Amino acid sequence: MAKYKRGRSIAPFARRDVIFDMNAFSYRVEALQPSAIREILKFTADPSVISFAAGNPAPEAFPVEEIKRITNEILTETPIDALQYSVTEGYAPLRQWIRDDLTKKNMLGKDDEVVITSGAQQAIEVATKEICNEGDVIICEAPTFIGSLNAFRSYNAKLVGIEMEEDGINTDKLERALQKYHRVAFIYLIPNFQNPTGITMSLEKRKKVIELARKYNVYILEDNPYGDLRFAGDDLPTIKSMDTTGNVIYAGTFSKVLAPGLRVGYMCAPSNVIAKAVVCMQVSTVHTSILPQMIAYRFVTENDFEEHIHGLKEIYRKKSDLMLGKLKMTMPKSIKFTEPEGGLFIWGTLPDGDMNYFCKKAVKNKVAVVPGNAFLVNENAPCLSFRLNYSTPTDEQIEKGVDILAEVARDFYR
Repeated sequence: MAKYKRGRSIAPFARRDVIFDMNAFSYRVEALQPSAIREILKFTADPSVISFAAGNPAPEAFPVEEIKRITNEILTETPIDALQYSVTEGYAPLRQWIRDDLTKKNMLGKDDEVVITSGAQQAIEVATKEICNEGDVIICEAPTFIGSLNAFRSYNAKLVGIEMEEDGINTDKLERALQKYHRVAFIYLIPNFQNPTGITMSLEKRKKVIELARKYNVYILEDNPYGDLRFAGDDLPTIKSMDTTGNVIYAGTFSKVLAPGLRVGYMCAPSNVIAKAVVCMQVSTVHTSILPQMIAYRFVTENDFEEHIHGLKEIYRKKSDLMLGKLKMTMPKSIKFTEPEGGLFIWGTLPDGDMNYFCKKAVKNKVAVVPGNAFLVNENAPCLSFRLNYSTPTDEQIEKGVDILAEVARDFYR
């Protein structure tokens, strides 16, 4: 009998003499690897390991009692609404609140619509599914968020990374890439307090990338999970707010400002993009869970949401200041660190040496950081950087962990 290995070829019709290889996977997922971050987090199961490797909100940022109250009221007053099937587009009151909020921020175009997704990650995955054909190019920052990279890889996109500068993506190299590649599905950007670098894209570059998107007729997928968490510097307009031609798909989320476990995010895009996104969701999740959507809606309407955000900013400002201060005080001056104006991350860069060995040495000494090559299009490319997170550890863990990291660094360069 002939043997057909899934993912290696496409059979036009079923054949009785074909045996499927039960150990093979589709070509779309065969090359996917576990998230390097998730693998590193296995080390943090050891309670003695101080983790600077996560990207979770600070435990003290969760409004637990308020969420508990709201949940009890929902399940007492309208339990069936919360537990029954619902429409794919999302819980109507929350959807309208998001529309109103985006309108206030000049981000809802006249032809734009909104769909509620299971976190911003689903918005990114669905946008890729509906726009990107196999072999199409997705241009992204280098480095960028590993969860998005894996979503792009799962659709067999050709990934092109454009290096980051101190004020965001190198726009000259971005334009050269747009000139070189003729099947560009979209440009993926995290303009605010980027994951993993903590860098914020300048206003000048925001204007330039939307100009390039119009010139070369491509979408921008703007991922903005940290935008509300600015604790220093001046607010900058989103790229979406500059969009007058329907070139920007916007992914937002409540994960960093309310609770990631609720899995409530959203996509804002031209109505034809949203209509197709709804169909894509109907064949996967059917709809985002309704109870969390109801919780999110009641939280933002029954509380002073701006005051809540202000409290989060203060938490992260203090944690960022603490970690940066300790890093500057104790680490070798040759190791450089970004100074984020918001978000959750700091990006460290060694002057030379083996960065992966440095990260392994750190975790052996009970401090976990993420190797920078995990965030690159090509994980085997040279990289001297690593990511640190200051939101998850306690203040005491930050101080102790940086002291250990500094000791590792001094020994590394002895």
